[in-house]
Amino acid sequence: MKKLLLVVLSLLLAFSLTAATQNKNSNKNSNGSTSSNKPANASRKPIFRATADQIKQAQAILKQRSFYNGEQTGKLDANTRDGLKKYQQAEGLKVTGTLNKVTLEKMGVALTDKQKVM
Repeated sequence: MKKLLLVVLSLLLAFSLTAATQNKNSNKNSNGSTSSNKPANASRKPIFRATADQIKQAQAILKQRSFYNGEQTGKLDANTRDGLKKYQQAEGLKVTGTLNKVTLEKMGVALTDKQKVM
């Protein structure tokens, strides 16, 4: 009877140590640091966003160059993105279809102070 009790207690101890070890490992992320409340993309730079006025100016420039035939809405819609891709390709820029800092500078559109430091 004492042997049975000793075996049961030994198994119980072994299972609790295994569970504790697994719990400790599950609190670490893939790079080995402990988990925290930081978002996964905390090291990313801020996202560059063009203002509505800058989009309107860009649409006017794209229209003058015949890359865009829509209205100056100040919204970055599918037609504006298509025009931006054509403009970027014609100017030798990276073709993204987005109104990024490089594209705005190439168009001569003024950047905000916040955009200048990005």
